[in-house]
Amino acid sequence: MFKNEKNNLIFGILITGIFLLSVFLFSNVFLSADPSGIDDLDSVWNETKNTSSAGFFNISGGYIAALNLTTSVQNTHWKAFVGWVNGAFTLDDSAGSTIYDWSLSVTTGRVYSTRDSNTIEWSSIECANITTNLEAENAAMFHNRTSDNITATFSYPSTHDAFPVAITNIGANACPTLNTYTNDNPQDDDFEEMALYDGTSIIYATILEDNLAGYDGQTYDFQMLVPENGSQGFTGATAYYLYVELD
Repeated sequence: MFKNEKNNLIFGILITGIFLLSVFLFSNVFLSADPSGIDDLDSVWNETKNTSSAGFFNISGGYIAALNLTTSVQNTHWKAFVGWVNGAFTLDDSAGSTIYDWSLSVTTGRVYSTRDSNTIEWSSIECANITTNLEAENAAMFHNRTSDNITATFSYPSTHDAFPVAITNIGANACPTLNTYTNDNPQDDDFEEMALYDGTSIIYATILEDNLAGYDGQTYDFQMLVPENGSQGFTGATAYYLYVELD
């Protein structure tokens, strides 16, 4: 082989390699887009249970009454987010100006919430470990009651669908899971919520539904529980940061 032909062959291989690498990197950038923050968050309502009045019972002196008392106490160690997702795929610049968008009726995706205000390491996402990660979150959030703490609320072994998070595919039944209620009743088919971990923080993920009857019979795209600070005398509120990922 002549020297020029050899050089041309090497040059051609290099150009082809660079082209293929560019295609690979561009494809990865496009396909592995991280969950995004929220462009607009509109609070429609928030409410809590009304305080129950005292029970009244009267018997005559000299009698003994056996009473069966039933009550439900609002659990201030937890709070919930429910709602709808309106989405679009857009092509924007750094200033947020859009050259084109593909509006869509959202049917598949996830909503994520975390109390960590720092950037989530989406490439390191895995299922939270119930005996280490979630127990550490119990301690951090002062969830000391074994009946309703985080590890008691998220069950494992569990049943949930497989789902992607950025470049990571989470297998079915791999993560601690809960299912919020529909029509005021427990169920285990819809509104799945999984506990994830990025190496530093707990992230809660719920799979989007499509206008499904929720806990109160109204239709929602998502429902999720998140823990609140359970320390005695705590009267503040823990902020949670929301992300959305659309398929």
